[in-house]
Amino acid sequence: MNPYVLTALLSSLGLGTTLTFASSHWLLAWMGLEINTLAIIPLMAQHHHPRAVEATTKYFLTQAAAAAMILFASTTNAWLTGGWDMNDMSSPIASAMVIAALALKIGLAPMHFWMPEVLQGLDLLTGLILSTWQKLAPLALIVQTAQAIDPLLLTTLGLMSTLVGGWGGLNQTQLRKILAYSSIAHMGWMIIILQYAPQLTLLALLMYIFMTSSAFLTLKASSSTKIGTLATIWSKSPILTTAAALVLLSLGGLPPLTGFMPKWLILQGLAKQGLPLLATVMALAALLSLYFYLRLCYAMTLTISPHTNTFITPWRVQTTQFSFPLALSTVVALGLLPMAPAIVMLV
Repeated sequence: MNPYVLTALLSSLGLGTTLTFASSHWLLAWMGLEINTLAIIPLMAQHHHPRAVEATTKYFLTQAAAAAMILFASTTNAWLTGGWDMNDMSSPIASAMVIAALALKIGLAPMHFWMPEVLQGLDLLTGLILSTWQKLAPLALIVQTAQAIDPLLLTTLGLMSTLVGGWGGLNQTQLRKILAYSSIAHMGWMIIILQYAPQLTLLALLMYIFMTSSAFLTLKASSSTKIGTLATIWSKSPILTTAAALVLLSLGGLPPLTGFMPKWLILQGLAKQGLPLLATVMALAALLSLYFYLRLCYAMTLTISPHTNTFITPWRVQTTQFSFPLALSTVVALGLLPMAPAIVMLV
């Protein structure tokens, strides 16, 4: 892609998200979401492949439907309350429509069906943007309007997303689909604690961004898109393979890695609110996700000689990828747990 066009599109992505962050008016927030959607569509379709075009079309239709629903809900709210202010969501119908539309935007269950299919059709870097940056603006709107939304609805969305994210990834062999279900499950963890401790939602989001960035950049560096190809990367880069296995365990939430911290604090927050049963179900749902991360770790580190695999070993070409983002995200994804007490004091 032309670097000038790429700069314009990435700037538009930043502008759309910033506009939504800064707005307290529904029309301005909607405008930011639309700029965001329109800016990423050329990035998604840049590889002129039928699967990429199909993924782009699916993404555009779901995001357009969500944007129309947000506009309808905000207009309904303005009609009932006489204002467009985000903090004045006194209509339960408008609130329910807004949360349904924003759940569709970020891929919360049961509005998650587009997410694995779209991510599967994209290259890894665009998939990384879709899994991280594109979640920020809708999540900011959910955080701003959370107090007006029925707590039972938020809990149901969070719990369903965690279960679906764990259950859906069990039978997958494509890495991008596995990361899509991982994203759905992590969104569920963020939403379930939102009404009780919004700062923990932001902490979980930050940790998720670092861990997912590390996972996607590792797959990009090793040119892996299927579980089978992971079995051949140990011979090319053993250090990268070791770090990638640890990052996957961090995504699964195992101590003593960074990913354990948000899950631990969220379970603690749910228990403090007198919801031990919900905390137990969430912890059990995390085991579902952990299973498919362990599958990936097994494929990467334990299917080595003398065990044979049926995949052809790829050429060991020198990667041209800039390694600093991968190194930074990997260090953060593995080593922040000792800082948990300081982070708890901050949040």
